[in-house]
Amino acid sequence: MACVFSWFIENWEVAMAQPAKPQPTKPQPTTAQPANRWRTVDIVVAAVIAVAFGVVFWAWGLLWYGPAEAIPLPGRAFMYGVWLIPAVLGGLVIRKPGAAFFTETVAALVSIALGSAWGWTLAIQGPVEALAAELAFAIFAYRAFGLAVAALAGALSGLAAAIYDIVFWYPASDFDTASMRIPYVLITVASSVVIAGLGSFVLTKALAQTGALDRFPSGRERVAV
Repeated sequence: MACVFSWFIENWEVAMAQPAKPQPTKPQPTTAQPANRWRTVDIVVAAVIAVAFGVVFWAWGLLWYGPAEAIPLPGRAFMYGVWLIPAVLGGLVIRKPGAAFFTETVAALVSIALGSAWGWTLAIQGPVEALAAELAFAIFAYRAFGLAVAALAGALSGLAAAIYDIVFWYPASDFDTASMRIPYVLITVASSVVIAGLGSFVLTKALAQTGALDRFPSGRERVAV
């Protein structure tokens, strides 16, 4: 994933490169861009993350209702964190308001277009999970992007996902609270912390080492936690 992402960004930057223009004879006034304003490269990279994981979502759904179905709920929830990676990864890479929401929501829409087993319901669940992850970054005013923040984003999105599932997919008549619902929530949150939180943090560092994120603050912090 890191190699493919790096290759795309490098080639996109080459394609977008323009010949240098002659310098004007008169000084030109400059206007500082707001730190939170999205650039073209932000949109492109966020879209790449979203589309890539939209395909992963679709494939992961096949596994959930395929080989993994031999594992009864709530145990199967250990796989859940994969569905929440783009929310955390987008926030860590782009580091601007709306990044987590954009990547997770678009990834969900891509998976719907590919024929996800959950269909249109992901158009609701995706944004719900995305907003939960976005909240973690907003709590720190989009100024902290360390491992603890990544873990919090994973935990909140996992909690939102588990609650949505219990309300929408697993009514009380089919999903006993003591033996099923509570373990399902705990396992989903744990999976989200480890896979979506820690996994996205490690993936961001790996991408930064390749130079693919050099145009982002996340790519210029190659050592900091």
